Amino acid sequence: MSSSRPSDASVDRPDPADLPEDDGSSAANLFRDGVGLSDDPDVLDEPAPYAVSPASGSSAPGASPGTARHSLRERWTAARERVRPWSAWPLRAKLVASMLALFTVLSLATGVSTIVALDRYLVGQVDDQLRQTLSPPRPDGDGRFRPPSSDDHGRGPGSEGLIAVIDPVAQGVATTSGNQTAALSTTQLAQLQGAGIGSDPTTIDLGGNVGEYRVMAARAPVQVNGIPTIGTVVVGLPTGPLNHTISRMILVAISAVVAGIVLVAVLGTWLVRRNLEPLRRLATTATKVSQTPLASGSVAIAERVDPADTDRRTEVGQVGAAFNEMLDHVDEALNARHQSEQRVRQFVADASHELRTPLASIKGYAELSRREPNAVPATVTHAMGRIESEADRMGSLVEDLLLLARLDAGRPLEEAPVDMSMLVINAVSDAHAASPGHHWDLDLPPEPVEVKGDGPRLHQVVTNLLANARTHTPDGTRVTTSVRPEGDWVRVAVHDDGPGVPESLQPNVFERFARGDDARNRAKGSTGLGLSIVAAVSKAHGGRVELDSRPGDTTFSLLLPAAS
Repeated sequence: MSSSRPSDASVDRPDPADLPEDDGSSAANLFRDGVGLSDDPDVLDEPAPYAVSPASGSSAPGASPGTARHSLRERWTAARERVRPWSAWPLRAKLVASMLALFTVLSLATGVSTIVALDRYLVGQVDDQLRQTLSPPRPDGDGRFRPPSSDDHGRGPGSEGLIAVIDPVAQGVATTSGNQTAALSTTQLAQLQGAGIGSDPTTIDLGGNVGEYRVMAARAPVQVNGIPTIGTVVVGLPTGPLNHTISRMILVAISAVVAGIVLVAVLGTWLVRRNLEPLRRLATTATKVSQTPLASGSVAIAERVDPADTDRRTEVGQVGAAFNEMLDHVDEALNARHQSEQRVRQFVADASHELRTPLASIKGYAELSRREPNAVPATVTHAMGRIESEADRMGSLVEDLLLLARLDAGRPLEEAPVDMSMLVINAVSDAHAASPGHHWDLDLPPEPVEVKGDGPRLHQVVTNLLANARTHTPDGTRVTTSVRPEGDWVRVAVHDDGPGVPESLQPNVFERFARGDDARNRAKGSTGLGLSIVAAVSKAHGGRVELDSRPGDTTFSLLLPAAS
């Protein structure tokens, strides 16, 4: 492993004034003046190039803001995407909306049917009045019938109506919109003649100051210039009062529907909210339970649904009672699991502690056999050497298990300032001595980076990460260890260009006794506890571990809270 720092005199650096302003987005330039250690002397002989990228906000020449306008279809699609689908509405909104929709449909149907029935009734009254008007004339006082003359206005539907003779002569009068009697014009009489009016009432618009009338016609005796004859008499009644009544009825119906919708919306929302309040309380209890950490440790679920919301006579009460029973079962299962874990941890801790003494004795007797003055057969010497080697390996395994048991038991770690830069330098130096066939690089910031924690344990973590890279990669692999402050965190990353971690193993790589020997080239035996110790120690320090691996690019990252 070699180290070098390029001097300002030997490297031509560009003028800082000519460089773009660093907005913090480029991680490569963050520590360009830092410490760099590498086994390859050519790595730091050349300065890292300064990458200048175009501003993201620049636009192509000739582009104008008007070209970014969206079409109507695109805006309609965007508006539809912003509207939540019916399935995503809350239950309260669905109930209120359903009530409003049902009330609106029923109110509109009732209003329309009422208005149609009223219109038919009023039109029927007008038609009956017209039929009575065209009934045969009653005899006079002397017992003789008096046929109406063409200018006789005694017949007809009263003072507000229309009476006209269109055969054999064409003349008539009608009541105007100003409640005045006026003679019908030639055009209006021609319109009556051409309308094909018969015994069935029909509606006709005569225009002008006369307006719309409901009319019917019949053959009846009339006098023309004092001569009795049979002619076609047309009588009618204005539809203005009828239409006015229907319009007022429509206005009243619309007002009643709108007022009813508002009233149903207000009262319906209040009623639905009141009736769904037990369900809301149940959801609140479930949310609190979901936020309770249940993964490990002693767990006591104290949250329960209120007894008032567990009445089995109601649907919500049935759900509340079932939820309480489920919480009781889960609480019992978690407590049983915790007690089992405690027994296992205690057993591992006791076994590890008790095994240390006989292992030390085995190693001592193995070493003592080498001091035997008498000649010892070669096979015995080899066997004793193997016993000592396996005792060392078993001792390391016992120490790892004992450490994990203590961490699981929540044993507090020391808290002191730890210089991670110096710690990483020492760990990489040890790794270089253990495996000179690898290329060991360092990437450190110019200033020391400190965290608050247990120095020996953190050194063990970094050593385990380096040992993992050394064990599972072939000779010639380049391993780069870096330290970076990231806000309130410090990232220690170990990167290698080896074969990588299999995808099937990555989710469980930090579990205990997880091994990837079938995919990574293993030079020495592994207990499968190294990375689990890394995860346990980082968690005890309030940090976490991350893995990003693909063939030729694997990075194990340790994130620790920065020293305040």
